[in-house]
Amino acid sequence: MHSTWLADAVLVVHVLFVLFVVGGFALILAGASRWGWVRNRTFRITHVAAIVFVTAEALLGVTCPLTSWEDTLRATGREERSFIGRWLAWLLYYNLPEWVFAIAYCAFTLAVVWAWRAIPPRARSTRPGNAL
Repeated sequence: MHSTWLADAVLVVHVLFVLFVVGGFALILAGASRWGWVRNRTFRITHVAAIVFVTAEALLGVTCPLTSWEDTLRATGREERSFIGRWLAWLLYYNLPEWVFAIAYCAFTLAVVWAWRAIPPRARSTRPGNAL
């Protein structure tokens, strides 16, 4: 039972990662002229790195480490998910060919790169005394 809870916790982290990538993009677009934080350089670099990582995994045929970890934890205990775990898995996992995901991730990466150029992050500050 302990491994089931750990597997569900990994699933929650996985969903939060996806929310960061997809939701972050939506917030960048929605807040371009309203919210200064969407131009935060660290946020934007992390966001681009996250989707590039996912796209590279898909193109190389590598299984997501979070998916592998969850599968390993589920194999060590009962393979059942909790109520929340079933809903999160329903949101996260789809039974489609891998090439569909690779194309979708590539298209999404291109959209994120476009957003980087259309809504650029703030330049690093050049003020004296600024550690950035």
